[in-house]
Amino acid sequence: MSKLLKKQMIIDGKPADSLSGETCRSINPANEEAFAEYPRAGKEDAEAAILSSRKAFDAGKWASAPASRRGKVLWKLADLIMQNRQELAELETRDTGKPIRETMSIDIPMAADVFRYFAGAATKIHGETIPVNGNFFHYTVREPVGVLGLIVPWNFPLLIASRKVAPALASGNSVVLKPAEISSLTALRLGELGMEAGLPEGVLNVVSGEGRTAGQAIVDSELVDGISFTGSTGVGQGIMRGGAVNVKKLSLELGGKSPNIVFADADLDLSVKMAAAAIFYNKGEVCTAGSRLFVEESAYDEFAEKLSARANKMVPGDPMDENTRLGPLVSQVQLEKVSEYVSVGREAGATLSAGGEKHDIGNGGKGFFFKPTVFTEVKNSMRIAQEEIFGPVLSVIKFSDVADAVAQANDSLYGLAAGIWTRDVKKAHQVAQKIQAGTVWINTYNMYDAASPYGGNKMSGFGKESGMESIQEFYTNSKTVWVDLN
Repeated sequence: MSKLLKKQMIIDGKPADSLSGETCRSINPANEEAFAEYPRAGKEDAEAAILSSRKAFDAGKWASAPASRRGKVLWKLADLIMQNRQELAELETRDTGKPIRETMSIDIPMAADVFRYFAGAATKIHGETIPVNGNFFHYTVREPVGVLGLIVPWNFPLLIASRKVAPALASGNSVVLKPAEISSLTALRLGELGMEAGLPEGVLNVVSGEGRTAGQAIVDSELVDGISFTGSTGVGQGIMRGGAVNVKKLSLELGGKSPNIVFADADLDLSVKMAAAAIFYNKGEVCTAGSRLFVEESAYDEFAEKLSARANKMVPGDPMDENTRLGPLVSQVQLEKVSEYVSVGREAGATLSAGGEKHDIGNGGKGFFFKPTVFTEVKNSMRIAQEEIFGPVLSVIKFSDVADAVAQANDSLYGLAAGIWTRDVKKAHQVAQKIQAGTVWINTYNMYDAASPYGGNKMSGFGKESGMESIQEFYTNSKTVWVDLN
């Protein structure tokens, strides 16, 4: 085994190991080898980070700084992300199995773009003057919430961390960032870059470790004013229960089982290409993955045949190869979960039209590679159509007309995102209005921008990521002021 890369947490502006000395190891999902080691934080470590953020916020080191200064620091942090693009992309690829071409061209540049957007937003956070009855001067102000716990998942480690850290800091909050225990490297590096950019000590603490210890300590702490969490619905429910004790402000972006609806009048060749991208991008490890594909029955057979053929041509490969478009799943646990759902689909009577098994890229069977998988003749009531798999497994379902498409699409616990494919603009808007989802894409899929608010409803959670709406909903509090002018 090659020498392990060593990383440390950032607590109170300084590199830190865990007080216990315990560590986690990052496993490269392409070859199943450990390549990095970093601290396994316990409750005491998390509490030290929380106290650091609390002291920094109460002292006004960052919260009372001019908004323009906060913006300049965030812009510098964006520059540092791009200056270290190659390093961050390689860390993300080795940590998660994402193809290097995607981490270089999507994850890292988008993370920098988020910081640049919120660098500009820092000076645009303001209240209103409101006419009221009586001789009063009445106005509102926007203020930072305080200490925020930001808990991020393993599928887009740096990008999702950036979507939370950037607006939190732009608003003047202090932050404790807790990345997923299996993919912490880019978050730890972000903490280092934050110090280099000029963040005061304690404003951005990064704590690596398990959710049940470090994460739970953040949720339970009376010194933490709010929690923003992206991850599974089950964990989100636990955070809601824990946050209720201290009435914490919450923003939860949870699971999804997003419907992708293709009408017979759509450009079918384009729809096939994009439907494959909607589920197989990032190996299906995407909250908004278009995992339920609804196809109008008159086009169903042709569409299913073309889509299955396309999936069969997609071959997983070494994620460090710039030609690779499909890397390994993130872990052995995820590989076993996806494999189990394939068995569930077969047992339910769905037709396996593509994939459905582990793939060997030629390195002795090492790596958590799984072939793109398509099930046809799926009923919307089947488990593979109702439960989030979080892998490259697509359920293709028939519908008869607009009403049937809407009814089946909404027949889900989740409400995160949806796609609509049709040349009929009127129909597209009508269906978009009826779909229960936080984001609807029409004749496109998985489009994001730092300015665009993003979030779900139903069991997919509440609150928004990105855009000024995120600052208004979660990262600031509104205060009303009355001045008697009599």
